[in-house]
Amino acid sequence: MCFHYHNGELYAEGVDLKKIAREVGTPFYCYSSEKLTRNFEAYRRALADFHSTVCYSVKANTNLAVVSTLARLGGGADVVSAGEMYVAMKAGIPADKIVFSGVGKTAAELEAAIKNQILQINAESAAEVETINQIALRLGVKANVALRVNPDVDALTHVKITTGKKENKFGVDWDDAHRLYREAANMEGIRLAGIAVHIGSQLLDVEPFRLAFTKIAGMVRELEAEGIVLDNIDLGGGLGINYNVELPPTCAAYADVVRETLGDLHKHIIAEPGRSVVGNAGILVTEVICTKKMGSKNFIVVDAGFNDLVRPAMYDAWHTILPVSKKGVAPLIADVVGPICESGDVFAKDRIIEPVQAGRLLAIMCAGAYGASMSSVYNFRPLVPEVMVRGEEYAVVRKRTSYEEMLSGHALPQWL
Repeated sequence: MCFHYHNGELYAEGVDLKKIAREVGTPFYCYSSEKLTRNFEAYRRALADFHSTVCYSVKANTNLAVVSTLARLGGGADVVSAGEMYVAMKAGIPADKIVFSGVGKTAAELEAAIKNQILQINAESAAEVETINQIALRLGVKANVALRVNPDVDALTHVKITTGKKENKFGVDWDDAHRLYREAANMEGIRLAGIAVHIGSQLLDVEPFRLAFTKIAGMVRELEAEGIVLDNIDLGGGLGINYNVELPPTCAAYADVVRETLGDLHKHIIAEPGRSVVGNAGILVTEVICTKKMGSKNFIVVDAGFNDLVRPAMYDAWHTILPVSKKGVAPLIADVVGPICESGDVFAKDRIIEPVQAGRLLAIMCAGAYGASMSSVYNFRPLVPEVMVRGEEYAVVRKRTSYEEMLSGHALPQWL
């Protein structure tokens, strides 16, 4: 295992986490390059009998070393901002392996995507298609466009991460998509490259995928009957991981659904995994500041806050929390909380956990996705370091920001 105990001490691959803590301080994120590689390769093997591109969803973790690791494995990128496109290209991902998704792309972002000649822009409204056409005509080129359609399929996941129902803001309404394809096919600045769908995140059942992909297959056949031939079918991402007791589908099971629903169309398949590539490849290591008791309630106060990992506060998410040095003593029930001046700064409530004292280290597991990428400087707390491990070596791949760096973009008006 990439995160494992050796003589009671938690290691990342071949590196003692206490050694990293002594060098970089706490809190810090730690990523396993071996686990990243295994997770990515699982998708590539599962989809090997398709003409396919695995486009890592950069929003899950934008660290340059993470994205570069996947680029060197042949991965593409799914981006949702010009900034993420910049990171992907800096990491070495070629433009023809980049897909630009997102419901609110600006004209400047669309122009950058068109100029870079990326694989495709996933347009999410008639207004966006018209904007793309106007920009492409001005530039004298054709833009590669897919429509992200909303199939009105319930992903059976958390309400804040479901994206494929009519009440969600994402995609082109299913009933309008066919008409918009016809209109886009007649626009001089548009090359219709494909069709896209993404129904949500942290899916633990393949059936919602089957429903969505079956609807997509039907639409592709209808469009082709009218002479609108598409090269790409973009399936989005969404496969879940095991945070606690979940049993997510395997990549092979996911690929079987793709094969059953779309295999006979012989299209270029684009998969956009994020969480399932980087989620369990990263952890957040934090130091205990103190413990306290309030009546019958035990609290373990740590130096990481919800500005560092917001998922528990934002999604009521469960993260397993382990002692970095395991003593094997009888557990207690405690809340693990951070130092932020907010009652919501809680990583775990009523958790059965080994007693720890000030100075001990805890590891918050499966924090590689939507951890560092969603972090902030709330309470004017610096962004924490990120470390990547490979075998018995490790490197700081993002340093802790200093107060001076945090203030460097501020300026006082002339009257102060």
